[in-house]
Amino acid sequence: MSDKKQPRERPQAMRMSEIKSDVTEEELTKLLAKVDKESTFRKLSGYQYRIVYWVAVAFSCFQLYTAMFGAYPAQIQRSVHLSFAFVLVFLLYPFRTKTAVNRLRVRDYLFAAFAACIGMYLTVNYMRLMETAGDYTRADMVVGICGTLLTLEAARRVVGTPIVVIASSFLAYAYFGAYLPGFLSHRGYSIERIVSHMYFTTEGILGIPLGVSSTFIFLFILFGAFLEKTGIGKLFIDIADAIAGWAAGGPAKVAVITSALEGTISGSSVANTVGSGSFTIPMMKKLGYRPEFAGAVEAAASTGGQIMPPVMGAAAFLMAEFIGIPYIEIAKAAAIPACLYFLGIFIEVHFEAKRCGLKGKTWEQIPRFVTVLKERGHLFVPLIAIIYILVEGFTPSYAALIGLGLSVVAGMLKKATRMSIPAIFNALEAGARAALGVAIACATAGIIVGVVTLTGLGLKMANGLVDIAGGNLLLTMFFTMITSLILGMGVPTTANYVITATMAAPALVLLGVEKLAAHLFVFYFGIIADITPPVALAAYAGAGIAKSNPFWTGITASKLAIGAFIVPYIFVLNPAMVLIGTTPYLLSVNLVTACGGMFGIGAAMIGFCVAPMNWFERIWFAIAGLMLIDPRTVTDIIGIMMLAAGLVIQYRKKKVWVAAGSPTATA
Repeated sequence: MSDKKQPRERPQAMRMSEIKSDVTEEELTKLLAKVDKESTFRKLSGYQYRIVYWVAVAFSCFQLYTAMFGAYPAQIQRSVHLSFAFVLVFLLYPFRTKTAVNRLRVRDYLFAAFAACIGMYLTVNYMRLMETAGDYTRADMVVGICGTLLTLEAARRVVGTPIVVIASSFLAYAYFGAYLPGFLSHRGYSIERIVSHMYFTTEGILGIPLGVSSTFIFLFILFGAFLEKTGIGKLFIDIADAIAGWAAGGPAKVAVITSALEGTISGSSVANTVGSGSFTIPMMKKLGYRPEFAGAVEAAASTGGQIMPPVMGAAAFLMAEFIGIPYIEIAKAAAIPACLYFLGIFIEVHFEAKRCGLKGKTWEQIPRFVTVLKERGHLFVPLIAIIYILVEGFTPSYAALIGLGLSVVAGMLKKATRMSIPAIFNALEAGARAALGVAIACATAGIIVGVVTLTGLGLKMANGLVDIAGGNLLLTMFFTMITSLILGMGVPTTANYVITATMAAPALVLLGVEKLAAHLFVFYFGIIADITPPVALAAYAGAGIAKSNPFWTGITASKLAIGAFIVPYIFVLNPAMVLIGTTPYLLSVNLVTACGGMFGIGAAMIGFCVAPMNWFERIWFAIAGLMLIDPRTVTDIIGIMMLAAGLVIQYRKKKVWVAAGSPTATA
C-alpha cells in the first residue's frame, strides 16, 4: 500500500438547478394568473383534458406538416391556424376568470365548435370567395362579423381587455372617420366594407401578423417547447453558476447569465422571470441582496430575452416582414444592443455586490464548467445549427424545423436528456398552448393594421407626430418612446410593435432615420414596458417571488435596464451600433467604447465603483458613459478622459475608505 498522501476528494457541488425554491408551485401558479393573462387557463382533467390535449397536438402537427411540405395559400394557412387557436382558447380560457371552474360545460363545446366553423368558413369556401372579386353574400357578411367579434373575444380571454379596447377604437374610427376633425378625418366606410376588408382579405385579421404567426413564430415557440423538455433550462442555470457563481454577488450574476441564455430560445418576459426567478431570487435574498433588487435583477434580465438573438421575441419576426429584410439581418443588428443591455445589468449587479460587501459561493459549491458541458453540452447543438442555417440564408421556418428535429436527436445522446414518445407529444401540446397568446394577439393586431391600410391613418399619424414635435427628431423619438411605453402597459409586445410600427416608426423614417433603426427603436421600448412602472408585469412577477414592493421593484428594474432606454436613441442618431454603415475596425472600436460607456452608467446608477460616490461623481460618470456609448470619435475622446478622471478620484477615495475601516471595502 502506497504511503503517498491521497488527494482530498472534492465535495460534490450543489448546483443552483438542484436548489429547492422557497416559493411553492401553488404560489407560482397564483402569481402567474395575477400578472399574466395567458396563465388563467382551466386546469382540466379526465376526458376533457384529453380532448384539449389532442386538439393541441393536432395544431402542432398541422404546423409541422405545412413547414415540411409547403404552406397552403395565405388565406387557407392563416384561417386554419386561427381556427385551431379559436378552439383551444374557447376551451381553455373561461368567459370570466373569477367564476371559472376547471371543467367544460356544454356551452363551451358549442362555442368552440361555432368558432371552428367560422374560422374554417374561408377555407371551405376559398375558391368561391376568391372568384367573387368582392361581391360577398349576406351569409359571407354574417360570417365576417362573427369572425371579427370572435377574434376580439378570444383576445379578451387570453391577452386582456386593453388590446380589445384599442382594436375596437380603430374599428370605430374606420366607421365614424367622417365626423372627426383635422388630419384624422376621412370619408368613412360602411360596415360591409370594413368587415370584408378585415376578414376576407390579407390586409386585416388574416394579414401579415397572423401570417408570420402561422409560419415562423409558431415553429420557434414549438422549438423552445422541445428544448425545454430536454432539460436545457437546467443546463443554462448550471452553466451560469459555473461561470459566475464564485464572483461577488454570484447568484445575481447567475440570474443575468441564465436569463440571457434562456432568451436565446424564449421570448416571454413574465415566464422567464417566474421560471428561473423561483430559484435565483431566493438565492439572491439569502446572499444579502435587498428583496426589491433581487426581484428587479431577474425581471430586467428576463425581459432582455426578447432582444437576445438568435431567437428573439415574436415581434422581431414581424419586423422582418414589415421591413422586408431577412430575419438574420434583424438578429445581427440587435446583437450588439442586446449584449450591451445584459452587460449593463451585469455591471450594476457587480457594483451593488461590492457596495454591500456580498461574496460569491465557494469553489466547492460550484459545478465545474467542463463537467456541465460533458453532461448536457450537446443540447447546444440545435441552437448552433439554427444560427448556422440562418447565416447561410435559409428561411426562419427551415431553421426552426431543423432545430426542432435536432433537439430530439441531441436529446437522445444522453439518457438524462432523452425524450420518450409521450414526452414528444407533450412538447407538441405545450408548444401549441404557448402559441395561443401570440396567435390571437397577431390576429387582433391585424384589425389595427387593416384599419390603418384602409384609412391611410399610418401616414396621417406619422405626419401629425412630426408636426407636434415641430420636425425635431429628438422630440419625435421621445413622443414615440412614451407611446410605446404606454401601449406596453396594456398590450403584449407583439401588438405594441404592430401599432407603433404602422404609426410611429414612419414618423422617424420621414425625418431621415434608417428604416431598420426606426423599427428597432419602437421594438425596444415596447419590450421595456414590461419593467416600467406603474404597470410592469415582469417586475410584478419578480416582486411576487421576492415578496417585495412591486412599484419599487419596477423602479429598480428600470435602473438596471437603463441601457435599453439609452441605446435606442444612440443607434437612431448613429446607426453604426446596428451594423449600418460601419466597418469591422469601426465596429470593434464602437463595441469597446460602448462597453466602457455601460461601465460608467452602471457605476452612476448604483453610486459605487471602487468607493461610494456623491451626486456630482454619479452625474460625472453618467455623462462619461453616455459619451462613450455614442459611437463618434469626438464623444469617445471626451468620454475616455472623463471616465479616467472619475476613476482617479474613486481610487483616491478608496484609500480613505479602506483606512476608515469600512467592512465592505475589501469585499
